[in-house]
Amino acid sequence: MPRYALKIEYHGTPFAGWQRQADQPSVQGAIEAALAKLEPRAHTIAAAGRTDAGVHATGQVAQCDMEKEWDPFRLSEALNFHLKPEPVAILDCARVTDDWHARFSAVERRYMFRLISRRAPLTHDRNLAWRVNHMLDAQAMQEGANHLIGKHDFTTFRSSICQADSPVKTLDALEVETRQEAGQTEFRFHVRARSFLHNQVRSFVGTLERVGAGAWAPEDVRLALEARDRAACGPVSPPDGLYLVGVGYPDDPFTQ
Repeated sequence: MPRYALKIEYHGTPFAGWQRQADQPSVQGAIEAALAKLEPRAHTIAAAGRTDAGVHATGQVAQCDMEKEWDPFRLSEALNFHLKPEPVAILDCARVTDDWHARFSAVERRYMFRLISRRAPLTHDRNLAWRVNHMLDAQAMQEGANHLIGKHDFTTFRSSICQADSPVKTLDALEVETRQEAGQTEFRFHVRARSFLHNQVRSFVGTLERVGAGAWAPEDVRLALEARDRAACGPVSPPDGLYLVGVGYPDDPFTQ
């Protein structure tokens, strides 16, 4: 069966997450339903990462196996037609080898988290960013973030329901970007690693927000990391501001 890689964008708010669920809407379920319109049968797709309820994506990658050969452009166009009106779009599609896997072939995942500091509630960015009504110190947050970069036991920043075999991961980058606009400041946390633990990025951001607010010192992040204790973690940020923005492969199927 021919295999295709799909690059996917979605607004996560109306979904219970990526993973198919029997009684709740999911991104996986929406795409599999669209595939069934093209080839009537049960479809099972696999993604590079399973995002939680309310989490968005601008660069999720998944694979699908079809019974017939499709022109990649026509397959993406047909899927987008049948995905309407769901807030899910196929940005690109590529034919891949039978042994290529969206999850296991990936060597890097990139996430971005949007945090907006302003007094007024969000309107255009509602459900697309986390709003706080106080100022944050970007330099302090970056100093705290620097303690997390590298190979560590991230038990402190791991959800209690995480199913990963080990809490040891290597964080390649955690950069805090600041964007000033009239009436607000947006902080973007750019995070990169081969793989992540459940709620790891949201645990990072929630903890660093406490640093930016002055409730924690940057050095407290190191102490929390070394504690290897979930109770030492700061608050977990809401899912609204989290985006899966890219997945890296040794040979990018979308640039072949």
